[in-house]
Amino acid sequence: MRPALEVAPMLLGAVFRSGPVALRITEVEAYQGQSQDPGSHAHNGPTARNASMWLAPGTLYVYLSYGIHRCLNLVCGPEGSASAVLLRAGEIVDGLEVARSRRPAARRDVELARGPGRLGSALGISLNDDGATIDAPPFTLTLPTEQSFDVVTGPRVGVAGHAGTNAYPWRFWIADDPTVSAYRPAVSRRRG
Repeated sequence: MRPALEVAPMLLGAVFRSGPVALRITEVEAYQGQSQDPGSHAHNGPTARNASMWLAPGTLYVYLSYGIHRCLNLVCGPEGSASAVLLRAGEIVDGLEVARSRRPAARRDVELARGPGRLGSALGISLNDDGATIDAPPFTLTLPTEQSFDVVTGPRVGVAGHAGTNAYPWRFWIADDPTVSAYRPAVSRRRG
């Protein structure tokens, strides 16, 4: 149980397994919770959608992005704090054929889990996994014994709507790793 900003860089190089597919985590984003982070789903308090963020460390928070992408977060702060880390990208290290079958549009293997929606698809994550725990099948998380790579930090991808939110350097990734997603700043959308 630690704050998301401490846990996020520690997850780089870890292997996350969901059944037959495992990936080495190469990119993450930290989300601090209700009062500390206006970019967090928890900023406005508990809802039916974000209820898992408020649970114990090791809980999975899975949500639907743009109505199609299943995004995977690991709750890490104390219960009730809504602190979590979004898994943004990874390298498939086991179950490559299964991941390819789940992501037929990927032209190259480095694209299988490049981006949080693609990562969720490659791992076969569903909304039914929301609220599951990392220590119960089909999930496992193996942290690296040492990190033999450089860690880069920068602004989170697509976070907008609150002054200064995107200035937080709360995205962490392995330097020069080809599976890391491209940075895209947030775009303001007008309703009309």
